[in-house]
Amino acid sequence: MILNIFAWFFRFKGWKIEGTGIPPHIKKCVVIAMPHTSNWDFVYAMGAIRLFGIRLNYLAKKELFRWPIKSIFTRTGGIPVERQKNTRMVETITRKFSEEDKLILAISVEGTRKRVGKIKTGFYHVAISAGVPLCMAYLDYRKKVAGFSEPFYPTGNAETDAKIIREFYRDKAGKFPGNFNPDAIILD
Repeated sequence: MILNIFAWFFRFKGWKIEGTGIPPHIKKCVVIAMPHTSNWDFVYAMGAIRLFGIRLNYLAKKELFRWPIKSIFTRTGGIPVERQKNTRMVETITRKFSEEDKLILAISVEGTRKRVGKIKTGFYHVAISAGVPLCMAYLDYRKKVAGFSEPFYPTGNAETDAKIIREFYRDKAGKFPGNFNPDAIILD
């Protein structure tokens, strides 16, 4: 129900989806969610996800999972994350991929809505450790479109993989374009 409301709002505001989303034969992948510059990203992303017909999970700070909005996040696939502690997240998520038959997990790699000098790289290490592809998701506020890249398997060559990701996102604009820094896509 809530996803239908998000999808209605997405279309009402003049947004469109591009492409076909994540191919149906891909049962497991890590979705890079960028650019993330506004709280509105969640609303538009959930609308796009509904229109693409994709069931996914996503990581979000645990502070969002409290009354009165907790049910919105749990019903839309949210997984609370403790950001202040070293929780061995890469190992935990890699194990989750091995335990599940299907898992499409979106991660906002900037970790904040503010401009960053370097993205968080756990998503990359998870994809390599779990042997799953990466898919790049985007909301382009300039064009009012949402979409996904074709899935690709990271090579383990951080410089090469970072260049692929950086070039994909270079022409995407967040709601607050100055808060998005494609040059922050550095993997290590």
